[in-house]
Amino acid sequence: MSNLLDFAKQALVPVVNHPNFKAGDTITVHYKIKEGEKERIQQFTGVVIQRKNERATASFTVRKMSNGVGVERIFPSVSPFIDKIEVNKVGVVRRAKLFYIRELTGKSARIREKIMLGTSVAESTKHTK
Repeated sequence: MSNLLDFAKQALVPVVNHPNFKAGDTITVHYKIKEGEKERIQQFTGVVIQRKNERATASFTVRKMSNGVGVERIFPSVSPFIDKIEVNKVGVVRRAKLFYIRELTGKSARIREKIMLGTSVAESTKHTK
């Protein structure tokens, strides 16, 4: 039964070419927004605080500060509305879920950046098959 369920999940998953990222990374999500008949792309830049599930049900949560107020947005990984994802910084964290960031403010909310020698962030986070 579980083999049949796994086969069905594999068949339903669309192929997406997003870069590899994890909790603690700072990313920019280019999201398509439809307003009437117009369509525009909105950028949402923030820190990934969690990644959930895998394959067709995968999602990730991005948090940013906007005018002193924390804003979180949950994106489905296989959403057709995601135009592209850019990894701006690779963070060094010891946890997979960074919910403690919600209570921190100012300098204590910073995440250490992983320094890549000789490569850019874009090259180091390319999707590999």
